[in-house]
This record gives sequence, structure tokens and C-alpha cells, in this order.
Amino acid sequence: MKKLSVLLVLLLLSTTLMFAQGGKEAAPAADEPFKVGVIYITSPGDMGYSYMHDQGTKAAEAYFGDKIEVIRMENVPENDASARAMEQLIDAGAKIVFANSYNYQDYMLQVAKENPDVYFEHCSGYLSNENMSNYFGRMYQMRYLSGMIAAKMSPSGKLGYVGAFNTPEVVRGINAFALGARAVNPKATTTVVWTNTWYDPSLERQGAIALLDQGIDVIAQHQDTTEPAKAAIERGKYAVGYNADFRSVVGSDNVLVSPMWDWGNYMIPAIESAMNGTWKSQAYWGGLEDKMVHLSPISPLVPKDFQDVVMAKQAEIANGTWDVFWGPLKDNTGAVRQQAGGKLADDKMLTMDWFVEGVIGSVK
Repeated sequence: MKKLSVLLVLLLLSTTLMFAQGGKEAAPAADEPFKVGVIYITSPGDMGYSYMHDQGTKAAEAYFGDKIEVIRMENVPENDASARAMEQLIDAGAKIVFANSYNYQDYMLQVAKENPDVYFEHCSGYLSNENMSNYFGRMYQMRYLSGMIAAKMSPSGKLGYVGAFNTPEVVRGINAFALGARAVNPKATTTVVWTNTWYDPSLERQGAIALLDQGIDVIAQHQDTTEPAKAAIERGKYAVGYNADFRSVVGSDNVLVSPMWDWGNYMIPAIESAMNGTWKSQAYWGGLEDKMVHLSPISPLVPKDFQDVVMAKQAEIANGTWDVFWGPLKDNTGAVRQQAGGKLADDKMLTMDWFVEGVIGSVK
């Protein structure tokens, strides 16, 4: 009996120590930072699309402090590698994963279905699931305003646009830019060249040069580097930037304005809802009213009275009294796409695969 009693005491001590040690390891779990995974198509650097996403991520880090831990993965291709990157983030403990490029969406949907306890946020696509949202901003609103500025400053009315891929996002931006230009100069044209890459400084520059060689005097872009803008400035022409404030980056007032993002205004509430258990799948498309998009400071070369005109139009968009794709709208073959008195529905904008009047080029 004495031996049995000793064994029982030792067993109790061992169990107590085991629970105590387990408690020491488990206790910090409640205090451990909430892990957030972020996947970027390129390296953020100091400009461009991934740069602005990373500014949103940094805004979230500043907002939450040590309550979150962000795990970044950069230069992830839009193929099977993105699925593996997501799985690595989950293995590292990420409870919510953001991916910032269009062609990640099929891979994210696959991984989301396999990991129902993790939240997924895909930028710029349209697919969703019970634990996967898609989100984007109404950048077309800023494209319209930048088109107004471009047409005002163009001596010839011949504008150019270096486009990455013919996705609805890019096509929609080109159309909005062209509509803004024609609101100022009804004869303005916007000629498009495609590079078929999101990021390639050499191809982006070549695209801009091809446009400049046609006598175009304002270059706009949906690309990740400043090369199109630099090519325009080197010729003594104007440029419209994108993502970062190109005027401050390039150091030239010939950069008239840059449409810009505020991704933190989406990421912060998404992370917060994931942390407190209120996260819900959604298809989010916020604009000026949600402070998702904005213009950089406008170049001082643009007359002040015209800057006021642009700001007045921006106010109309922000308060909901007007938006870009109001009818009548025709495509560049003359076909009516939206009757007068109506606004193009969101689903039509999100699947846009045609160019408006005034655009020279083909979507296909």
C-alpha cells in the first residue's frame, strides 16, 4: 500500500507538472498576435501596385500594433505557386490571407475550400466562397478625373494609354479615362497599346514610345513602373501616373496627376472582423464614398480654375449624385451600350470587354 501511495503521489506530481508546463505553453495563445498573410504579385519597392497594397498593410500594422503579425510573400506568380504560398501562410498560422492580383483567384478558391477555418480575401476578382471574399475599389472614378485633366492639357487631343492586360479592370479604367477626356474635349482620342504584362519596365517604355511616335502628347498607364511616364517626360510631353504619386517619384510637374489607392481602409475592418469572429464573405467594391481611391496632388501646370472644375466633379461622384458610366454610352463601333437616363449596372462594369467611343484599339 505504501508503494502504491508513493506511486500515486508521483503520478499526481507528474500530472500537475505536465499541466503546469502545458499551461505555460498554452497561456500565451490568447496573447499571441493574430497572424495575417499577404501575397504580392511583385515586390512592393517604393512605387506601384504592390507598393500601395503594402501601404495598406502597414496602415493595418500601425492600427493594430502588436495584436497582429503580418507574414508577407512577394513576387508570387499567378500559377500553382500561389496556392503553395497560401498553404505556407496557413502552415505558419495565418488566419486571414490577402492576395493582391487578379489571376490568384482560382487558386485561392481552391485553397479556401480546403481550409474552411481560414478567411481569404482576394483583390480584383469576382470569385467567392463562404470563407472567401473578393474586394476592389472604383478606380474608374479617378481615371475619369485624370482623363479630364489629360484632355485639358493636351494641345492635340491625342492621348495614349499603356495597358497591361485586357481584363475588365483595365478596360474599365481606359473607358473611364476616355470619357473624362471627351467631357472636356469632345474630339479627344485615347489610343491603347497592350504590353501583356503587369510589370516589365522595358515593355512598358516601348509601349509609351510607340504611342509618342504617333504624335500623342499625354501618356496614361495601367502598369507598375514609372517607365511610360518617364518616356513621355523625356519627349517633353505629359504623363498621368498610377498607384504612387508619380510627380513626387519622377520629380517633374509634367506628371499631371496620379490615381491612387487606399487599401488600408478595406484591410483594417476585414482583419478586425476576422479577429472578433464577425467576418462574412462579401463582394466589395468601394469608391470615393468609402475613401478607397483618391487623386494625388494635381500638377501646378494645370490651371487652378480647371482644378476646381475637377474637384467639383469629384464631389458629385463622392455624394452619389453622379458617376462615370451614365448613358448614353456607345462603344467604339457605334453600338449603344447604355441608354440615356440610366447608369451601367455594376455587373456590366465588372465584366466590361468593350471600348467606348473615342478609344482607338481593340479589347480582343
